[in-house]
Amino acid sequence: MKPKANVLHLPVYQPGKPIEEVKRELGLTEVIKLASNENPFGCSPRAIAAIRVEMENIHYYPDGEAGALRLKLAELLDVQLNQIILGSGSDEVILMLARAYLVAGDETMMSTHTFPQYKHNSEIENAVCIEVPHSKEGKHDLHGMLSRMNERTKIVWICNPNNPTGTIVSHAELERFLRLVPPHVLVVVDEAYSDYVTHKDYPDGIRLLKDYPNLVLLRTFSKIYGLASMRIGYGVGHPDVIRTINQVREPFNTSRFAQAAALAALEDQAFVERCRMHNREGIIQLRSEFDNLGLLYFEPHGNFILVDVQRPSKIMFDELLKRGVIIRGGHALSFQTHIRVTVGRTEQNDKFLRALREVMAIVAQR
Repeated sequence: MKPKANVLHLPVYQPGKPIEEVKRELGLTEVIKLASNENPFGCSPRAIAAIRVEMENIHYYPDGEAGALRLKLAELLDVQLNQIILGSGSDEVILMLARAYLVAGDETMMSTHTFPQYKHNSEIENAVCIEVPHSKEGKHDLHGMLSRMNERTKIVWICNPNNPTGTIVSHAELERFLRLVPPHVLVVVDEAYSDYVTHKDYPDGIRLLKDYPNLVLLRTFSKIYGLASMRIGYGVGHPDVIRTINQVREPFNTSRFAQAAALAALEDQAFVERCRMHNREGIIQLRSEFDNLGLLYFEPHGNFILVDVQRPSKIMFDELLKRGVIIRGGHALSFQTHIRVTVGRTEQNDKFLRALREVMAIVAQR
């Protein structure tokens, strides 16, 4: 049997190593995972309660259109119901966008260092991926993207905050970009980490939707809401765009449990605010120690920091793993001396920093 030629070279996505696997492989009893940008504070107790209630309905199919959840989101975001589509994580909305809009020969554009699923799903559709290098500050080069656009350009992907650099595009920068983008180009702004951002210049994407029908926003319940295992996210855009995406959506693509948990999580904004506050405290804690160690890092606005440890990232990853700390090695992200670390609870950050100092000293002597 012969598969599609354009998928033969595609890599399989490599997630962060599970805690259970590390314990089993290395014989460790205490392991912390700071690799996948999960919420170290879990999720709202209201979400857990909603999941328990939903156990009584496990034999029923979910609402395929996720009506109650979409209605709540429309109310909170001040958009119309037909402007929202749900997915199995925002990852699936990325997949649906690529499936709905890209054909062989289309061009699609993203940063050289960004969330890999934009390129992955585009290549499955046999589109031509144009990768534009980010600035030295780790930000999207919007001017460079504009200069590479042509009549074949179909989708531009902007991750904001960007994964893995953690940097943001400001409201003024994004609005200027949207004004100059040709109307036939769909601009997808992935705001998976937007709930963590506290910077005053961060874009108000919902407001921009009113003026730019070629704009789509992606959001998720996997990060600050702590529902990563539930696999639920959503897209917001012009009704015509959302209808097109809906035409390629699989039936029942989000579970009853995910919908119920997400709906309950939205009702607990106090939990979200606490997580945002603790995350800022954790960033200050990590940055302070990185500064003491003389390490450079990109300006963080999500719940992670990409830091240059000035040593081979694969060795740093392996040595930290032996000490029960799972991080994301930059070698997997095309940053050969960087590591990406999720902001954890205070005690997790302490454990990571102790291990980091120890490992840096050992590796420096080799």
